[in-house]
Amino acid sequence: MTSRPDRPVSVSDPLIRRHRTADTALTVTLDGAPLAGQEVVVRQRNHKFLFGCIGFDFIPLANGEPLEGAQAVPGEVPGSMGESPAVHDERLADLWFDLFNFATLPFYWGRFEPVRGRPDTERLLRTAKWFADRGCAVKGHPLAWHTVGAEWLNDLSNEEIARVQVERIRREMTDFAGVVGMWDVINEVVIMPIFDKYENGISRLCRDIGRIPMIKMVFDAAREADPHATLLLNDFDMSSAYECLIEGVLEAGVKIDALGLQSHMHQGYWGEEKTLGIIDRFARYGLPIHFTETTILSGHIMPAEIEDLNDYQIPEWPTTPEGEARQADEIVRHYRTLLSHPSVEATTYWGISDGGWLGAPGGFVRVDGTPKPSYDALRSLVKDEWWLAPTTMVTDEKGTVRFNGFLGEYEVSAAGRTATFRLDEAGEAAVGATL
Repeated sequence: MTSRPDRPVSVSDPLIRRHRTADTALTVTLDGAPLAGQEVVVRQRNHKFLFGCIGFDFIPLANGEPLEGAQAVPGEVPGSMGESPAVHDERLADLWFDLFNFATLPFYWGRFEPVRGRPDTERLLRTAKWFADRGCAVKGHPLAWHTVGAEWLNDLSNEEIARVQVERIRREMTDFAGVVGMWDVINEVVIMPIFDKYENGISRLCRDIGRIPMIKMVFDAAREADPHATLLLNDFDMSSAYECLIEGVLEAGVKIDALGLQSHMHQGYWGEEKTLGIIDRFARYGLPIHFTETTILSGHIMPAEIEDLNDYQIPEWPTTPEGEARQADEIVRHYRTLLSHPSVEATTYWGISDGGWLGAPGGFVRVDGTPKPSYDALRSLVKDEWWLAPTTMVTDEKGTVRFNGFLGEYEVSAAGRTATFRLDEAGEAAVGATL
């Protein structure tokens, strides 16, 4: 691995511009003729890059449920579906949609179907449609995992567990097809067969049949259920064990659409060199990389001797002014780093507000609903530095205007009409728009 200097990357850096923007020649026609010598307004509508966050907070809001009374439990995400306390309601939603274009929703089996045969499908489907109707891509997390599992699996034989796991995948992916287009198919398989915190049916099955057959079983079921969905293998283990697992799965002929890398930084910011080094190691498989679970704290850092982050249980974990300044700086550095690497297609932040997983101050919004400096810092990147605001341009004699824009969806307006177009590939782009 090549050593890299530990430095932030700016929008002027050639890596970001090379991988994320297009020098665009846009030709505008009106009623079949080039719109020559006329003013047009071009503006960006969305990013191609998936700037994501969990949408757990908004399940009650999307379903018209009362928002009062939700209580956060340190180390546990409350609610039947694992949602965070939705105490900021529409205000929090406005902040969310002003920044993110990609939502991850919870499909933890033990909360989704605590009673066998009674899944919480309608409630979560309404939530998924709520996000999709607002222009967001939606991902389900996860379809198979040994944690937050359905307790009734413990009473089944391994053969029965395998059968109902496959049936569960087919059911969810069929019910949510066309709305949820991406899935963490299986989560944290490196540790799955040796997980010993408590007995569970999924770990028992994985010990019996092995990691690779387990992955093949669930991916085959997912691929059959929705051939158009994007299917991820997701893990927190960034060691060579995950690399060996990926290699074995690919050699077994399992088609993975993207690799999920978790980056909960409760014990401190990784830094540019470590982050890029990890991306380089996993990019060698030629698969898109998604940073699926990211947190960067605005309070004190978890002690380094804690091996399992879930073991750190404290009564209060407050945000601090000093921590918020540090978080804002690290958020900017982290997102610049991700966009500087062409293999990274998406990132999901693990909670817009404080008080979620482990009760940590990892959100962009305080518990009182006010944005932290990190929110403003990230928004200044996503919707300012990496964004084309409405811009008036004048077409040439061929009806063409030229500009550099970040990849994504755009619209052009003139003569009282509007047309949309996309920039999907970095480099040089020649696109047309018919008004």
